[in-house]
Amino acid sequence: MSNENLYKDQAKLKIKDMAEDIDFTMMATNLKELPLHMIPMSTKKVDDDGVIWFLSNKNSTHNRNISIDSNVHLIYADKSDMQFLNVYGKASITKDKTVIESLYSKADDMWFEGKDDPNITAISITPKEAFYWDPKHNKLVTLVKLGVSALSGEKPDTMDYGKLKL
Repeated sequence: MSNENLYKDQAKLKIKDMAEDIDFTMMATNLKELPLHMIPMSTKKVDDDGVIWFLSNKNSTHNRNISIDSNVHLIYADKSDMQFLNVYGKASITKDKTVIESLYSKADDMWFEGKDDPNITAISITPKEAFYWDPKHNKLVTLVKLGVSALSGEKPDTMDYGKLKL
């Protein structure tokens, strides 16, 4: 594995690429108490500033938790492509119709009664600290390198990992 810390624009781009590629995350709220409240969320977009956006119901437990404490933790994992992203940040909730309309898609009809649903909100997560693990090669090359490593006893250099400093 190769440690490669990324800074500012490179860090924002890495968050955007990985969060949008993996899509689903576990969002943890209520970080000061155990057990954490965790819920799967689908990433709607990551903007050019690295801010991660979701849609949510205003009456949800995670919205209530965010209104009390804006600290959140996002855990993205795609084991099939061996990509992992860990994001700690500050959440903000908005009811801005322009923002909601820009994030809304037909698939969201499963959760809401259209983009004008009075219960729909958008949550933005501004990353404060992030860490990633990302394969250097495609899945097949990575698996071959892992197999060769198992036979040779040498440690494979198949992953990049590091802090994302914004």
